Amino acid sequence: MFRYFLSLLLIVLPALSSAADDSWLMIEKAAQAAHKLNYKGVFVYQVANSMTAIQITHSNFGNSGEFARLTVLDGAPKEVLRQGDDSVIYKSRSQKVLIEKRRIQSGFPAVLPKITDGIKANYQVQVGGAERVSGREASVVTLMPRDKSRYISKLWIDKDSGLLLKLASLNDKNEIVEQVGFNQLVLFNNDNMDWFRPNEEPNKAYVMQPEETVVPATEADNWTMSQLPQGFHKIEQVRRMSPFRNVVVTHLVFCDGLTTVSLFFEPADKVATRKQGIMTQGATSMYVTTVADHQVVVLGEVPPATVIQFANAINFK
Repeated sequence: MFRYFLSLLLIVLPALSSAADDSWLMIEKAAQAAHKLNYKGVFVYQVANSMTAIQITHSNFGNSGEFARLTVLDGAPKEVLRQGDDSVIYKSRSQKVLIEKRRIQSGFPAVLPKITDGIKANYQVQVGGAERVSGREASVVTLMPRDKSRYISKLWIDKDSGLLLKLASLNDKNEIVEQVGFNQLVLFNNDNMDWFRPNEEPNKAYVMQPEETVVPATEADNWTMSQLPQGFHKIEQVRRMSPFRNVVVTHLVFCDGLTTVSLFFEPADKVATRKQGIMTQGATSMYVTTVADHQVVVLGEVPPATVIQFANAINFK
């Protein structure tokens, strides 16, 4: 009997390992497809009862690079023209159009990273059958975190093209806290670039916003980080304008290979009103606190307990 179970185990374990490898390969191909394919469609972000529809057209011209145009279809008019990592944002107001240049990472569907050993150490991959999304057959793949420091990620990947069709973040109760997915999608082969321009509003003034100044921040001797959540490590450290107020702050970025968390800090004597508390919106958690006379803000698509742990990990001398 023992020999029977041992033989069965030797058969099953390699099969399970092969299935996991195939699933990681599927995610890797989805990450590449979002950059390599030409597609246009409409995807919808849903957070609680709020939904925002965005129209996207994306093309890859080989050596000439990637081009994308995104148009927000709900709320205040906004367009983004992106070439590689360089983006120009057009925000239409009542009397003018504000233009802002920024370097930002690609958004949906190009949100999956290159698969690394770090990601595999922090997540387990599971394949869960097939479903239809936007009229297309999709394989369902779930990334299960190995601890409660991050959310479950559920992916719907197009069987034909390999493109990511839908992505959902779920909490440890398996409840969806945020999701984004196509409700219209067309793949195309066309070298025409007539679409790569913003809507013209000749009756409005176009105003160029000052470009954001971001400079590398040298390692300071007055602070350290300790006991970060498992699997996270620092990938960036800069000085930049705060996204919350018109002041320059130190900005640290941490990543586990899939999820990023930002930590901002500045001397508290520069803050008019010291704040304390936590806020969540969908998968995004933000924690504001004071640590040793410094105002600290932690922001990321992680559970509330994780941003609190990051804030508790910084020490000022």
